[in-house]
Amino acid sequence: MPESVEDLEIQTLLGQGVVALGLDVGMEIQSQLLDFLRLLSRWNRTYNLTAVRQPQQMVSLHLLDSLTVLPYIEGDRLLDVGCGAGLPGMVLAMMRPDLHCVLLDSNSKKTRFCLQAMAQLGLDNVEIVHSRVEAYAPARLFSSIICRAYTSLRNFVDDAERLLVPGGALLAMKGELPEVELKTLDFTHTRQRVVELQLPGVTAARHLITMHPTEVVGEEQKSHG
Repeated sequence: MPESVEDLEIQTLLGQGVVALGLDVGMEIQSQLLDFLRLLSRWNRTYNLTAVRQPQQMVSLHLLDSLTVLPYIEGDRLLDVGCGAGLPGMVLAMMRPDLHCVLLDSNSKKTRFCLQAMAQLGLDNVEIVHSRVEAYAPARLFSSIICRAYTSLRNFVDDAERLLVPGGALLAMKGELPEVELKTLDFTHTRQRVVELQLPGVTAARHLITMHPTEVVGEEQKSHG
């Protein structure tokens, strides 16, 4: 049962949002998502994990924003680079229990929050790593690597490509379409797709840039053979 008018309001906002996104999210998962939001809101008062202060805004700008990219996650191993307060990786882990999610950040207060959230929510498919991406050396590579307002597309590709399995996907969550950043990519090396995301309750632009690094050496050899 909701504990307050605010609890009822954020529960309603989440329920309406997942319907608008066309996602099948059971009440148990919705409850888990709201538990995560409440924990984030409490920690945020002390540790300043996010500039978004109101729980009602967190529903749209954090939970629903993370859920918009769910259909684009490939494979069963996800790396969230610069995960911050666990977004979108923690949300995606709740939605996909089959998905092993590694949340990576160099900010210790943010990884401490993620560890607390992982334990409190009982997520056994989440791993928290306190490290810079440049220094990270996992035992296994990833089928999908995502970042949310982390860095430029060029830097993201340069930093994360080595951690991707062949054929895997790099996913960059952006606000306005980053036309200048897109021009910095090597189009002979990376296949791109720009997806305009519709975020319920938010009029500001949202885009997802999906990138699939491709090996072009073989093609070059063929063209010169």
